[in-house]
Amino acid sequence: MNKHTLTTFLFCLLFSITALGQTPVKDSSHTIKRGRWTAEGRADKMSDKLYRELGLTHAQDKQIYAINEDIIRRRDAIKADKNLAAKERMQQLKALNEERSQRFKTVLTPAQYKKWNDWEMKKREHLEAKMDKKQERKLARKE
Repeated sequence: MNKHTLTTFLFCLLFSITALGQTPVKDSSHTIKRGRWTAEGRADKMSDKLYRELGLTHAQDKQIYAINEDIIRRRDAIKADKNLAAKERMQQLKALNEERSQRFKTVLTPAQYKKWNDWEMKKREHLEAKMDKKQERKLARKE
């Protein structure tokens, strides 16, 4: 291989790598606003995961998406309401989670609901363990 061919090859290789690294344009319905996914984007992401994990039908997927979008919008409104006391905010968020659970129960089969519920419990346990570790580190720093 001569120098010209090698230089051309390396240039093409570099160009290909650069082109592949470009970020694709996202669908406008799921774009990020102020560093966060839109409610539609988050609902779509959650519904897609449930579709794959639980083997939802297309009809179930549409219903789960609608539930997720509604709950996410209402959760965002609660979190944005600065007039709510922290305890009241937590109570409303807990009520929303319970509502979502009840609404999911009407859409999912008993086996799908059990799998989803077990998954949610595992996530909660993981989060609680993470919060406990954080609290322990905070206390250790104070000593």
